[in-house]
Amino acid sequence: MKHTFTLFGRGMKHILRSPDTIITVAVMPIAVMLMFVYVFGGAVKGSLGVGANYVNYQLPGILLMAIGSGVSYTAFRLFSDVRQGLFTRFRSMPVSRSAALWAHVLVSLVSNAITLVVIFAAALLIGFRSSAGFLSWLAAAGLLLLFALALTWVAAIPGLTAKTAEGAGVFSYPIVFLPFFSSAFVPTETMPAALRAFAENQPVTSIVNALRNLFDGAPAGGEIGIAVAWCVGITFAAYIIAARVYRRKT
Repeated sequence: MKHTFTLFGRGMKHILRSPDTIITVAVMPIAVMLMFVYVFGGAVKGSLGVGANYVNYQLPGILLMAIGSGVSYTAFRLFSDVRQGLFTRFRSMPVSRSAALWAHVLVSLVSNAITLVVIFAAALLIGFRSSAGFLSWLAAAGLLLLFALALTWVAAIPGLTAKTAEGAGVFSYPIVFLPFFSSAFVPTETMPAALRAFAENQPVTSIVNALRNLFDGAPAGGEIGIAVAWCVGITFAAYIIAARVYRRKT
């Protein structure tokens, strides 16, 4: 743990010296949020019911997009350390083998948390309001961090195996666009049958629905159980693969 937190400090110094990474990750989701609220919001709002707040409706999807974009930098940072021979150098030093990988995971969680705070601030400025209590907010934060953890382990795989920097980051494109094929921006009932079947049975929809209920202070119901199950399953599978690849690298 001492080695992990020492290397975590190294990673956070890189983040603090280059805050443009966090700004870059936050800008695209905020731009999408503004576009949907002020360009498409009027058209979509009618299908949500009278009095619906479209900022509240779409914010969970925006947050998931930001996490998907943020973990691409985790893959890039891992790729850079592999390419520069950092892990090979650690083999000749009294450094725990797993410390470097776990440090990248912790840096990803913290940097994504900072990005989410920035996006929440922007959402508040354009009308986001929540009646959720402390426990609901705590559950929502836990679910977002669990999703970030799952995607971080997914990002570790291309970060360790990619041949180019572009290859390390390109995996995030499908993840960033996955919320568009879910209930994040429009009700799934408005979609064609085949797309609706996919949208209702993919992880983003369950996570978005659970977050939406938590932000509204409503009972999350079975959605939160399904969302947690998706996140835990993805985390476990990605961790097993990433750990095996990492052992081969080190």
